[in-house]
Amino acid sequence: MSDDSEETERTERLVAAWRGAGRRLSRSLLEPTVGELLASLSEAPYDMDGPADVYGDGVVAALERRVAELLGTQDAAFFPSGTMAQQIALRCWAARTGNPAVALHPMSHPERWEGEALSTVSGLRVVHPTTEARQPSPAEIASLREPFGTLMLELPLRDAGFLLPTWEELQALVDAAREREAAVHFDGARLWESTVHFGRPLPEIAGLADSVYVSFYKSLGGLSGAALAGPRDFVEETRVWRHRYGGQIFRQFPQALSALAGLERELPRLPSYVAQARVVAGALREAFARSAVPWARIHPEEPHTHQFQVWLPYDADRLTEAGLRQAEETGTVLFRRWSPDGPPGLAVTEVEITEPGLSWTASDVSQAVADFVTRLDPGPGCFGPAGV
Repeated sequence: MSDDSEETERTERLVAAWRGAGRRLSRSLLEPTVGELLASLSEAPYDMDGPADVYGDGVVAALERRVAELLGTQDAAFFPSGTMAQQIALRCWAARTGNPAVALHPMSHPERWEGEALSTVSGLRVVHPTTEARQPSPAEIASLREPFGTLMLELPLRDAGFLLPTWEELQALVDAAREREAAVHFDGARLWESTVHFGRPLPEIAGLADSVYVSFYKSLGGLSGAALAGPRDFVEETRVWRHRYGGQIFRQFPQALSALAGLERELPRLPSYVAQARVVAGALREAFARSAVPWARIHPEEPHTHQFQVWLPYDADRLTEAGLRQAEETGTVLFRRWSPDGPPGLAVTEVEITEPGLSWTASDVSQAVADFVTRLDPGPGCFGPAGV
């Protein structure tokens, strides 16, 4: 059997186990059926006898107005993907500032997950304020050795552990960029849940930046899609480029309805998810400390959002298999896939808390960890404490 076939078979087995489980901390995006997704569209706060959309009017325009209202911006434009939205935002700022250099973190989405699109498609160049797995510091922005036209901050920085700066640090980062006469763009794919950490409402957070991108399927559970928000003249300019990039799609009402449903259903719940994530993270730390596992880390120790990382000194495939067996045999999903892309000698997984996880107690987490550890069969695949 080829590697691709084995991976497909394993994914099918994983999804079947997740769907059949009675307890989980969140629901994977791979789990819903077509019927479930279609049924969820009826939850949108929109008149189903009202207009659908033709090239962005109707329900799509209603969604854009709602996003602008929530973020406190003059306007917002719907995009079929965040990759397209951010490329266009950054190229528009490059044209306005006259500088094609973008200061961003090397672990940010455009650098890791977009196939070098910023340079290949949009002709932009990147500079890195830091290579460390954390948000950059204001001093690093101020001391960059070459001019840059735009500072892009990913809030939170997912691949580093869903990390956010403090509110004061964020203000100082923006001030440092302004001192360099640069525009500020927030990659806010998961900005919706940052209000707890910052202790500020969404309009105050978004108001620090010149433009903000938000996602409709990350955190909100929508089908797909994103929005760019900011000053009216800037957003209008991005709509021109959206057409040029092939994003002026004839009908987008399913995505718009699911986004409106997510804003209605999930957005008000996000603070409770963040609070529960901190409970779960603490319980995981204590449970692993009592277990036979030689070393474990919850990163960050207190989650900044409702998502965080767990690091263990085992082979990633072994950990994924243990989690799969736990789901199949006990009906409880604690961990999903593990990746070897963490620190050397460690595997990493992401934990997300949504509505299904709100009922979990610290005792529930402890029992789930014990069940998980018993399925880590003795043998090859444990790297030891990894010198950490």
